[in-house]
Amino acid sequence: MELGEKKVLVVGCGKTGISTTQFLLNQGARVTLTDCRKKITVPGDLSNRLASIEAGEHKIETFVNQDLIVLSPGVPLIIRPIIEAQARGVEVISEIELAYKFLNAPLIAVTGTNGKTTTTSLLAHIFKVAERDVFVGGNIGTPLIEYVSSGRKAEYVIAEISSFQLECIKDFRPHISVLLNVTEDHLDRYPSFDDYMSAKTRIFLNQNETDIAVLNFDDAHVKEIARKINSELFFFSTKNYLGRGAYYNGKLQFCRGHNEKKSVSVMDVLLKGDHNRENMLAAVSVGLLCKLPENKIQKALLTFTGLPHRMEFTDEINGISFFNDSKGTNVGACIKSLESLNPSVILIAGGKDKGGSYLPLKKIIKKKVKALILIGEAKKRMAEELGSEVPTFTAESLDRAVKESFCRAVSGDKVLFSPACSSFDMFKNYEDRGEHFKSLVKNLKGLT
Repeated sequence: MELGEKKVLVVGCGKTGISTTQFLLNQGARVTLTDCRKKITVPGDLSNRLASIEAGEHKIETFVNQDLIVLSPGVPLIIRPIIEAQARGVEVISEIELAYKFLNAPLIAVTGTNGKTTTTSLLAHIFKVAERDVFVGGNIGTPLIEYVSSGRKAEYVIAEISSFQLECIKDFRPHISVLLNVTEDHLDRYPSFDDYMSAKTRIFLNQNETDIAVLNFDDAHVKEIARKINSELFFFSTKNYLGRGAYYNGKLQFCRGHNEKKSVSVMDVLLKGDHNRENMLAAVSVGLLCKLPENKIQKALLTFTGLPHRMEFTDEINGISFFNDSKGTNVGACIKSLESLNPSVILIAGGKDKGGSYLPLKKIIKKKVKALILIGEAKKRMAEELGSEVPTFTAESLDRAVKESFCRAVSGDKVLFSPACSSFDMFKNYEDRGEHFKSLVKNLKGLT
């Protein structure tokens, strides 16, 4: 892709936008940076080289007068300046599409509504324990374009990929694509669940028979998607025996053919719960498909400690266990977290409403939860949809909710903070929310 002297507009001034701008300038492009926020920070070494910086609004005349537009993940395709630009023939792509055009290593891409960060991190750990040189990035924190800019030549590029990033790809083609699950999420951005699912399936758009799709056999939506995929299909399951694929029967079993049968023990692993068993099956499948040694994979599973804010054991006070699952930002994630705990659970949930239904939580709440404490913008609607199942209370703050949970819990109970909502009504992000929860639990010790 030739970028020299091309007029390129970068939309979004976050980490991805800045990294993209740096790369484009180094390629000789004439770059304009735009952000709808009034206050943006652009490093001085970049601002001096930019054609222009526009903050506070997206101007149609700027968008239509470009050779190329590169979108950051948070920017939806439906804003009018993008629609006008596309109508006039301006090419619009995502940052991962731009990066892909310059990749020099096989790409392993992981997506799914839940578990993709844990699976991507575990995959990276497996490859590193196996002493393979990998770059890890994408939606997990380091933009993919930074690998291209670095000049590295890794053996593999491992990337977490979101539906937002997939909306605007054209040639993006992973050698191995992983789809963990698809449940309702981001319906504040997508008109329907089908639109959200369609965005997820774009990860397979350009794969062919020389590529591999690693898929969750137990997820009905994923199985439906599988019929439309052109690459080799490799399923994994925690519930079914698979003659060809990966499955769990006390161990992680892998079978690709008569001469490719492997087995990996999960005894003593630190990742607990069925949902993490799925994540392990997916990661182990990719490792074995890439011919990594079983003993290295086994060692990696035993030494992987998991990630913060994902079913993170926080403390035990008076026999009551507290779990921080602030990353549980949708209903599907909350269900999986509840499934990993025995009764009885006091569930703290709520936050910014993302538009989906909370009704799928009813069955698991009735089975596992003794009390429901709701916070945030979504608390009223959650109470209407779920309040008939168990004693339900609302709280004006997370502080109040944690204290309420402690008052209602007895020894042997579990307090689970799994919001099923995003954090942006009360906190900067899910990390900020999770850290606040942990500090509140720590403060409870002063009350005993």
